[in-house]
Amino acid sequence: MKNLLFTNWHTMRWVRLAFSLFLFVQAVTTKEWFFIAFGLFFLFQVVFNLGCGPNDCSIPNTKYSKK
Repeated sequence: MKNLLFTNWHTMRWVRLAFSLFLFVQAVTTKEWFFIAFGLFFLFQVVFNLGCGPNDCSIPNTKYSKK
């Protein structure tokens, strides 16, 4: 878990962290509590490094041959 959290920090991961913090601040200042759910969604992506990263959501272009 420690390795997952402290390695492989790319630009999109920083953007998600900033956006989740922004949503938490907005939830508190405007008292619109549904923003917390969206903030948690992006924070979950940051902690577990899920979603599109530096590879732009591309699918590997490898072909497997059947033998």
